[in-house]
Amino acid sequence: MNDFAKIFRPQKIEDIVGQKHLVHKNSAFYKLVKNKNIPHSFFFGPPGCGKTTMAKIIAKEIDAPFFELDATSLKVDQFRKIFAKYKSTLTKPVIFVDEVHRLSRTQQEVLLIPMEENIALVIGASTENPYFSLTSGIRSRSMLFEFKALNKEDLNELLIRVQNKIDFSIDKDAKRYLISSSGGDSRAFLNLLEFAVKVDKHIRLETLKSLRPTMIKDGVNSSDTHYNLISALIKSIRGSDIDASIYYLARLVDGGEPPEFIARRLVILASEDIGNANPNALNLAVSTMVSVSKIGYPESRIILSQCVIYLASSPKSNSAYKAINSALEYVKNNPKLDIEDHLKSPSPKGYLYPHDFGGWVKQSYLQKPLQFYKSQKMAFEKTLDEWIKKIKGEKSE
Repeated sequence: MNDFAKIFRPQKIEDIVGQKHLVHKNSAFYKLVKNKNIPHSFFFGPPGCGKTTMAKIIAKEIDAPFFELDATSLKVDQFRKIFAKYKSTLTKPVIFVDEVHRLSRTQQEVLLIPMEENIALVIGASTENPYFSLTSGIRSRSMLFEFKALNKEDLNELLIRVQNKIDFSIDKDAKRYLISSSGGDSRAFLNLLEFAVKVDKHIRLETLKSLRPTMIKDGVNSSDTHYNLISALIKSIRGSDIDASIYYLARLVDGGEPPEFIARRLVILASEDIGNANPNALNLAVSTMVSVSKIGYPESRIILSQCVIYLASSPKSNSAYKAINSALEYVKNNPKLDIEDHLKSPSPKGYLYPHDFGGWVKQSYLQKPLQFYKSQKMAFEKTLDEWIKKIKGEKSE
């Protein structure tokens, strides 16, 4: 018996199961593939939804050599050797990078010129949205496409295809379990089906459960992706609803969401939504991120729970978030202010060293007065407000 995943891997775009938003004949993606005008692309979505298969189909459509690389073990020289081989030819290879969100900045920089000069077609894939892990240079040269977990109808269609080629029968309850337990992952679906057929040509529920005792969960299904779950968790914490926060955390943990991914989002929230209203929130979130990276499941669930409860219970302020956004907006849309002479390095004459004046002395730090930070006077922010007034010798209100 051959590997079902290889036997039933689609060979052309029309054979793809699911991803109707991409493979429909009227979709922009389909037309680009058929016109052989595919942009550098990054695919993201759950496991077993067709990202690698689509990349191989694209290579076949444009009759190009296909190189499959994994970002977790990738060396920059691998890129350079491929580019050097095809740089002086009319052939443009397809370079497919799995786990693309793990590419370092140096690795991404090696891709920039070849992408710009179209020496190769670069396609990346990830189970996470790679947008924020890619440099602005890479993002501006590429398109981002979301792949979705296969739904029940998609997997049923795949089952029919298998039955048309392989001689076996399956009970109704076994069929339901086969589909529901696969978590929208076609690879997991075909793997279970293959070994069930090896056990018996008539597939029963007991056989499937003996091979896969529990459902495969990754926090996603056709209508409830992990992006929605993490969004719900963040919004619940921001809204100080502890029980809702713990519920969505439990959904993510039960779905097998990597604890590092959850912790990274908690670190961002601690600064964006709590900030200096409770500065210790960021400390705890960072400690959580470090801890779960060393420990993993199942114990990480406890650490994440502690952090989530603390963050949900903390006073909220987005003053720091708004301050930097306001400053960036000003910098992008206004002429740059000259740095005043007494602030330049090395410090020339004219700079007043605050420590020589008891900790603070009045002097100019900007060419003109600007205000980006506005305290919301929440919790510890009130203390910071008092500190800055005392430093400057101002009277408290």
